[in-house]
Amino acid sequence: MDLLALADFNLVARHGGFGKAARAAGRPKATLSRRVSELESSLDLRLFERGGRTLKLTQEGRTLYERTGALLTELDETAAAIASGGDKPKGRLRISAPMLFSQTAMGRLAAGFALRHPQVRLEVTTDDRHVDMIEEGFDLVIRVNPDPDESLVGRIFLRDRLVVVASPTLKRPKNDLTVPAIVRGTGDEAAAWDIRRPSGTSRIAVDPVLRLSSLMMVRDAVRAGVGAARLPLSLVSHDLAAGTLVRWGDVGSDIALWTLYPSRRLLSARVSAFLDYLKEAFPKGTPDELAAYIAG
Repeated sequence: MDLLALADFNLVARHGGFGKAARAAGRPKATLSRRVSELESSLDLRLFERGGRTLKLTQEGRTLYERTGALLTELDETAAAIASGGDKPKGRLRISAPMLFSQTAMGRLAAGFALRHPQVRLEVTTDDRHVDMIEEGFDLVIRVNPDPDESLVGRIFLRDRLVVVASPTLKRPKNDLTVPAIVRGTGDEAAAWDIRRPSGTSRIAVDPVLRLSSLMMVRDAVRAGVGAARLPLSLVSHDLAAGTLVRWGDVGSDIALWTLYPSRRLLSARVSAFLDYLKEAFPKGTPDELAAYIAG
């Protein structure tokens, strides 16, 4: 297989068109089109569906792009490292992280990583949705309890748990009375919460009096005494220690924060360096450790 033609194919696939790829690389559009056509002929496969104004990868094209993109990146990085006489992380590192982790910890993490690795250009995007790493050009994603994905590998670097908390002025209901609740978003329609305590599990009925779009907003509302809420322990542990909030019990299963990336075998120096930095920041990966990092 012609590696140069394969590199041109990846360039076009990454930019979503011959014109965009040509402008990004400073190369003639006709040359890129010819080389991709030659690659299709050599493989006897159509790699792109060509419309009037659109260019879309075929199923075979997407498979080839996903499996060869990391290989070509690794080759480029290896050649650059050899040419520069070292293997220090360098280049652009794009990360997608969930909103709460970004708001509480990612800024400090990013700054520390940038100081340690000044040749890496770190870009962090905050997003709770599922992102397509290949299509959207991310090197690493951080997700909470992600669904299994055969195309990605990863590891857990932090654990947390959901707890029900309230202001000391809000008494825990008795005799099946309903408690005012603060919930995140509009999708939480639970009429009751099953709360685990050392003495056993109990259920309390809830009435959502506030629906807020972020857990930081939920925490602030709980502090004001509006109602009870389910929040990550790391976000409220200092309030619990100070007595400004009280813990009614735990709910649901533990929360796991994962780092996900396309390939373990061809992990870039940039991604490896960031994974090592996360491990250094959270060596135990416990809720208390995350709380201490947020407070620090």
